[in-house]
Amino acid sequence: MLELLTPSEMGEADRLTIAAGTAGTVLMDRAGLAVADAVATRHPLGHRIVVVCGPGNNGGDGFVAARVLAGRGYPVRLMLVGEADRLKGDAADAAARWRQRLPIEPFDKAAVAAADVVVDALFGAGLARPVDGEAAEAVAAINAGRGEVVAVDLPSGINGETGAVMGVAVKADVTVTFFRRKPGHFLLPGREYAGRVRVADIGIQPDVLTTIGARCFLNAPGLWREYWHPPAASGHKYVRGHAVVVSGPMAATGAARLAAGAALRIGAGLVTVASPPDALLVNASHLTAVMVRSVDGAEGLAGLLADHRLNAVVIGPGLGLGAETVARVAAVLDGPRAVVLDADALTSHRDDPAGLFARIAGRSHPVVMTPHDGEFARLFPDIAAAGLPKTDRARQAAARSGAVVVLKGADTVIASPDGRAAINDNAPPWLATAGSGDVLSGIIGGLVAEGMPGFEAAAMGVWAHGAAGERVGIGLIAEDLAPALRDVLRALAADAG
Repeated sequence: MLELLTPSEMGEADRLTIAAGTAGTVLMDRAGLAVADAVATRHPLGHRIVVVCGPGNNGGDGFVAARVLAGRGYPVRLMLVGEADRLKGDAADAAARWRQRLPIEPFDKAAVAAADVVVDALFGAGLARPVDGEAAEAVAAINAGRGEVVAVDLPSGINGETGAVMGVAVKADVTVTFFRRKPGHFLLPGREYAGRVRVADIGIQPDVLTTIGARCFLNAPGLWREYWHPPAASGHKYVRGHAVVVSGPMAATGAARLAAGAALRIGAGLVTVASPPDALLVNASHLTAVMVRSVDGAEGLAGLLADHRLNAVVIGPGLGLGAETVARVAAVLDGPRAVVLDADALTSHRDDPAGLFARIAGRSHPVVMTPHDGEFARLFPDIAAAGLPKTDRARQAAARSGAVVVLKGADTVIASPDGRAAINDNAPPWLATAGSGDVLSGIIGGLVAEGMPGFEAAAMGVWAHGAAGERVGIGLIAEDLAPALRDVLRALAADAG
């Protein structure tokens, strides 16, 4: 279940299912039952439960969950934030069935504070305006309570598409969502509010995804696994590609070496560091399996790359800013090879991003750009300032530039010019350290050297980078990441075998 559905796409999934013959009340009953099951599996009979409902369908799910839990013998109180006469359709039906058992109560802070479990059924993923008034007071009381919080669909106050906090938001321990997860479960800060996310099957068939045309995914091996292959017994290093990493000057060579080591470790057959003459001794004294070639300026780099067996280039880490870097990027893009642009290769084009995009346009070999937010804003200032969801920012940048865009962060988004986007969620906070991004660019460079398509190579690279960081854990520095890739690859190869 890698597809992530925006609130509007989830609404379409519901509509298609209802049109195919499943009543909306049936979907609501199944959703409420799933929430009740999530509570019951974690809390024995006798635990006091408060269900806080809003006036929409999310509240309707809460009415059903309350009825199921009360029927199982739990002490349940149900509170409605808003007016009961605003309930419509399936939610009104669910409320009527609850009233046959127990009354609907107004919101009571003291009851919430004393509850062992609070079910947040105020608002779902489709919330379109900031939470205020009585609803905001209810959110504050839920967050201040001592009980476990189980959110229905998405914590109330979190935007389902962007992960943004809409004024205030519930901090849940567990979130029960339906059919597919939402981008807001993974984009920050929503991910920190959702707690553990459980996906419940409520009878929506997967074939609706074809009609919807979902284009956002969770970044996980199922998204790109078929494009990566461990070395075959009949293979050799030359069939796995030859990556080149362009080094900066003598005092700034470490970034290129980090990238080169990662490219080799992830599986590129050969890796060469293209070194300025004054840095040749420094690079050569630190490298063994990675080769070193003396390359003087953009002209020398073009000469090296005349050998078309060098099929992938990583350029930017530690390279330096200015016209010389722009010229080297031009030399790299002028030829049949995959290219990863990072760091200084991006910032050096801040005065003429259109010139960079023109060089990328029409290339048959992939180009991957790996900006953090600052670098992104230099190349795409209007997109960065527009207040768009992170997925849309990355998508628009990819469409404009013609490159796969890896918009880095704790919730990295990978976007393709064709509109696909993936959200990554496995990056530990220890990855925020000097040189970590250089390693990532090298991993992606190694994967495109092996022949993976740009989007899949970028997605696998981001995921493998995060997985390596998880394995290293506390105290991680960039030099730890490439060795940790061995365990990551071992697990992937075992899964393939």
